[in-house]
Parts: sequence; structure tokens; C-alpha cells
Amino acid sequence: MSRFRLAAALLALLAAPAAAQTIAPVIPLGAQVQAQLAAAIKTPEKAPLALDARPLSLGGALKTPEMWQQYKTNYVTDNGRVVDTGNGRISHSEGQGYAMLLAIAANDRATFDKIWGWTRANLMVRDDQLLAWRWDPAHRPAVADINDASDGDILVAWALTEAAEYWGDVALKVSARRVAVEIGRKLVIYKTKNGALLLPAVAGFAPEDRADGPVVNLSYWVFPAFARLPLVAPEIDWRGIVQSGLDALKLARFGADGLPAEWISLKDGKARPADGFPAQFGYNAIRIPLYLAWAGIGEREHYEPFVTWATRHRGSAVVDLAGGRSGSNLTEGGYAAIGSLTQCVVEGKALGRDLSTSRTPENYYPATLRIMTVLAAQMRFPSCLR
Repeated sequence: MSRFRLAAALLALLAAPAAAQTIAPVIPLGAQVQAQLAAAIKTPEKAPLALDARPLSLGGALKTPEMWQQYKTNYVTDNGRVVDTGNGRISHSEGQGYAMLLAIAANDRATFDKIWGWTRANLMVRDDQLLAWRWDPAHRPAVADINDASDGDILVAWALTEAAEYWGDVALKVSARRVAVEIGRKLVIYKTKNGALLLPAVAGFAPEDRADGPVVNLSYWVFPAFARLPLVAPEIDWRGIVQSGLDALKLARFGADGLPAEWISLKDGKARPADGFPAQFGYNAIRIPLYLAWAGIGEREHYEPFVTWATRHRGSAVVDLAGGRSGSNLTEGGYAAIGSLTQCVVEGKALGRDLSTSRTPENYYPATLRIMTVLAAQMRFPSCLR
């Protein structure tokens, strides 16, 4: 029985007429029942979050074009390579995908074509339709590791899907489908105890690759993409992938704050920090609440650990899940933007007026998180920008 039903029943019994009480005498309440009654009266259940999960088109959705112009100037070369300025000036499939999405949101077809052209020529070098994850200008060959990264593959497939719809380009739709189908065929393991699980890469994370496999990274679940990829690959179980991510988030709660680790073992359907990786929440995992909010999905239970992180650690700290302490700080302001959005989604706190600008120069990754947070708020939570 819920706290409300228990309270209602007991209050009705206590308020019954005296004649009725002579037929069914009121039995004195035990201490446990009294405590449940008091809790039901004093701490009502929280209302569901006001979320809107309708699939939304990304094309032209960015309402702050100056952010894109600055981003393009700082991180995108003339030939379409996206430079990770905080990581040895490498490029990777994730960064190319992010910039392609932002170009569509800014309705910048010329820059999109440059970024997609560079991506296709330099990262689509595998023997399938997935992308090599890293390109390093300091090495020859620049692609030394042919493995992929599923978040990069998903971001590129999503961008191609959005571009094909927005600009009416059949060739882009064909490319989007090729990548999306390959994701479903090579990066998802079905019929596990946790549902349809997304692997971080083709090689290295499946049960046959690791003793603690499958190992997942929940920040690779790009939830807003899964609502749009059915446009090009409807046969893939995107809903099942979404559900497995939401379910895993409820399982993967570690440390005092109940935060997910960056890398998680789901062997035998149980969640624990994966072997060989630090048991921490931070650089990758901070994207999880952004993707949830951007898709307009989830429950309070999914968001509340991230609200705690945003409040207790000010949304910009790596958290040691074994000891519960803040580790190294993610000092650039773009990191904290996600915490601010999470607080708005759950608590209604407005985002700061300076969210769209940085007082100091930022590296590629925090700058990307900042502009994506603004875009997600503009699309799903305009009241957060009041």
C-alpha cells in the first residue's frame, strides 16, 4: 500500500462515526504504523517531471548563431577537421559528429559539407560503415587504431539523418542508413539480462572480450539520437536500446551520491565499476543528464544523482565513487553548464544569463558541452532560459 493510501485509510477509520466504531473498535496504532502515517502526511510523493519526449527536428534549432560562429572559428579548420584543443589537437569521430549536428542546428550547409567530407575521407577507413575513433596529426598513419567508438558512430548517423531530412538530400539519407544499420548489427548485443545493450566499440568490451563483460559506458547512450534514427533504420530496436540505458542507470549507482561510473560491468545482469578503470564519475559520464534532458525522457530517479552532483560538487568535479570525494576539478565553465540544466529540469532553476558565453577561453570539449546544453534548452526547456 502506498503512503497516501495508508494515510487515507487510517484517517478515514479515525474519522468514522462512533456507532460504527462500536461494531469495529479502533485498535491502537503500533509505533511502525504511526511512523508510516506521519511520513505519509509530512513527506508527500514528488510530482513527475514535466518532460516532452516528442521527436524534434534539429535543423535550424539553434537560436544563438553567434555561438556557432565562435565555435566554428575556434575548433573547425578550413577543410572540416574538428580540433580537440585540450587533447593534443587530435580529431575523433565524436568531435566530427558534434560539429555536424551543430552545423545543421545553425543551418550552415557549407560547413556541414566540409566536416562530413573530412570525416568520410579520414575516419571511414574501416572495412565496414563505422568510423575509426581517433585521428592524430602527430603520427603516421594518423589513424593508428582502427577500432571505433559507438558514441561517435551514433552522433554521425544522427547528424546525417537530420541533414537528410532538413535539406532534402537523398544521398545523405543513404549514408545515414548505412551507419545506423551497422550500429545495430555490430554494436548492440541483444537478449541479455539487461536488454539490448550498446557496446562502446566493436572490439574490446563484449563478454567474449573481457572476464567482466559486457562493459558499457552510459554516456554513449545518445538518447536524442535514438528518437530520430528510426527515420533511416526502422528495423533496429532503438526503443529497446533506450530502455536498457534507462534501466542500467537505475542499477549503476555507486558511492554516497549514487552516481554511475564511467565504465560499468554488467556481467550476469549486475552493475559494478568495470575492472581496470578508475571507479569515478566525471569527464565522460557528465553527458548522461544532458542526453536525458535533450531527449525529454527519464524519471526523477534518473536525474536526482546528477542534481546532487550539481549541488554538492557544483557540477564541475570528478567524483571518486569509492570514497565519495571530489577528485580533480573540471574547471572550465562549459562542464558546469550541464549541472545547471539538470537543476532546471528537476528544480525549475533558471539557467544563468552568461551560459551562452565564456569569460575565459575554453578548450574544445567544455565549449562543446556548453553549446549543446544551450541547444538542448532551446529545444526542450525554453523556460530555463528566461
